[in-house]
Amino acid sequence: MATVLIVEDQPQILALAQSLLEEEGYKTLSAATADDALTILAGAEVVDVLLVDIILSGDMQAGIDLAKHAVEMKPGLKVIYSTALTLTDGTKELLLPGSVILEKPYTVDELLTSLSELRVRS
Repeated sequence: MATVLIVEDQPQILALAQSLLEEEGYKTLSAATADDALTILAGAEVVDVLLVDIILSGDMQAGIDLAKHAVEMKPGLKVIYSTALTLTDGTKELLLPGSVILEKPYTVDELLTSLSELRVRS
Protein backbone atom coordinates (compact mmCIF):
# COMPACT_ATOMS: atom_id res chain seq x y z
CA MET A 1 0.00 0.00 0.00
CA ALA A 2 1.46 3.35 -1.05
CA THR A 3 1.61 6.16 1.48
CA VAL A 4 0.80 9.73 0.44
CA LEU A 5 1.81 12.70 2.58
CA ILE A 6 -0.70 15.48 1.89
CA VAL A 7 0.51 18.98 2.71
CA GLU A 8 -2.39 21.43 2.50
CA ASP A 9 -3.15 24.47 4.66
CA GLN A 10 -6.88 24.50 3.88
CA PRO A 11 -8.53 21.97 6.25
CA GLN A 12 -11.48 21.22 3.95
CA ILE A 13 -9.24 20.39 0.99
CA LEU A 14 -6.92 18.35 3.20
CA ALA A 15 -9.83 16.31 4.60
CA LEU A 16 -11.28 15.77 1.13
CA ALA A 17 -7.96 14.62 -0.36
CA GLN A 18 -7.42 12.25 2.58
CA SER A 19 -10.90 10.79 2.21
CA LEU A 20 -10.60 10.33 -1.57
CA LEU A 21 -7.21 8.62 -1.31
CA GLU A 22 -8.16 6.38 1.60
CA GLU A 23 -11.30 5.25 -0.24
CA GLU A 24 -9.02 4.18 -3.10
CA GLY A 25 -6.79 2.16 -0.77
CA TYR A 26 -3.93 4.58 -0.14
CA LYS A 27 -2.52 5.23 3.30
CA THR A 28 -2.40 8.97 4.04
CA LEU A 29 -0.46 11.21 6.35
CA SER A 30 -1.24 14.89 6.61
CA ALA A 31 0.41 18.18 7.47
CA ALA A 32 -0.85 21.75 7.39
CA THR A 33 2.62 23.34 7.29
CA ALA A 34 5.97 22.68 5.70
CA ASP A 35 7.54 22.24 9.14
CA ASP A 36 4.98 19.58 10.08
CA ALA A 37 5.67 17.78 6.80
CA LEU A 38 9.42 17.85 7.36
CA THR A 39 8.91 16.37 10.83
CA ILE A 40 6.93 13.50 9.32
CA LEU A 41 9.52 12.97 6.59
CA ALA A 42 12.33 12.89 9.16
CA GLY A 43 10.53 10.15 11.09
CA ALA A 44 10.44 6.41 10.52
CA GLU A 45 7.24 6.49 8.45
CA VAL A 46 7.66 5.41 4.82
CA VAL A 47 6.31 8.04 2.42
CA ASP A 48 5.98 7.26 -1.29
CA VAL A 49 4.35 10.44 -2.58
CA LEU A 50 4.28 14.06 -1.48
CA LEU A 51 1.04 15.82 -2.52
CA VAL A 52 1.82 19.45 -1.76
CA ASP A 53 -0.01 22.70 -2.29
CA ILE A 54 2.37 25.16 -3.93
CA ILE A 55 1.14 28.04 -1.75
CA LEU A 56 1.17 27.37 1.99
CA SER A 57 0.11 30.02 4.52
CA GLY A 58 0.36 32.75 1.90
CA ASP A 59 3.95 31.91 0.93
CA MET A 60 3.96 31.68 -2.86
CA GLN A 61 6.83 29.17 -2.98
CA ALA A 62 6.54 27.25 0.28
CA GLY A 63 5.36 24.07 -1.44
CA ILE A 64 8.09 24.26 -4.07
CA ASP A 65 10.76 24.74 -1.41
CA LEU A 66 9.30 21.94 0.72
CA ALA A 67 9.31 19.51 -2.19
CA LYS A 68 12.98 20.21 -2.94
CA HIS A 69 13.94 19.68 0.70
CA ALA A 70 11.77 16.57 0.96
CA VAL A 71 13.41 14.94 -2.06
CA GLU A 72 16.84 15.74 -0.64
CA MET A 73 15.78 13.90 2.54
CA LYS A 74 14.10 11.02 0.68
CA PRO A 75 15.57 10.77 -2.85
CA GLY A 76 12.97 8.28 -4.16
CA LEU A 77 10.03 10.47 -3.15
CA LYS A 78 7.56 11.30 -5.92
CA VAL A 79 5.90 14.73 -5.98
CA ILE A 80 2.49 16.02 -7.01
CA TYR A 81 2.09 19.80 -6.79
CA SER A 82 -1.46 21.11 -6.40
CA THR A 83 -2.45 24.68 -7.16
CA ALA A 84 -5.43 26.84 -8.04
CA LEU A 85 -3.17 29.25 -9.91
CA THR A 86 -2.13 29.22 -13.53
CA LEU A 87 1.59 28.58 -13.41
CA THR A 88 3.97 30.70 -15.43
CA ASP A 89 6.80 29.09 -17.35
CA GLY A 90 9.17 30.60 -14.80
CA THR A 91 7.34 28.90 -11.94
CA LYS A 92 7.19 25.59 -13.82
CA GLU A 93 10.98 25.71 -14.17
CA LEU A 94 11.23 25.69 -10.35
CA LEU A 95 9.34 22.40 -10.06
CA LEU A 96 11.18 19.13 -9.64
CA PRO A 97 11.77 17.11 -12.82
CA GLY A 98 9.37 14.18 -13.10
CA SER A 99 6.77 15.79 -10.85
CA VAL A 100 3.11 16.24 -11.71
CA ILE A 101 0.93 19.37 -11.51
CA LEU A 102 -2.64 18.86 -10.28
CA GLU A 103 -4.89 21.87 -10.81
CA LYS A 104 -7.48 22.74 -8.18
CA PRO A 105 -10.30 22.08 -7.99
CA TYR A 106 -9.55 18.48 -8.92
CA THR A 107 -11.72 15.40 -9.22
CA VAL A 108 -11.04 11.93 -7.86
CA ASP A 109 -10.16 10.80 -11.38
CA GLU A 110 -7.67 13.65 -11.83
CA LEU A 111 -6.03 12.85 -8.50
CA LEU A 112 -5.80 9.15 -9.38
CA THR A 113 -4.46 9.98 -12.85
CA SER A 114 -1.72 12.08 -11.23
CA LEU A 115 -0.72 9.11 -9.08
CA SER A 116 -0.86 6.83 -12.10
CA GLU A 117 1.46 9.18 -14.02
CA LEU A 118 3.98 8.69 -11.23
CA ARG A 119 3.39 4.91 -11.38
CA VAL A 120 2.06 4.80 -7.84
CA ARG A 121 -0.63 2.31 -6.95
CA SER A 122 -2.66 1.82 -3.79
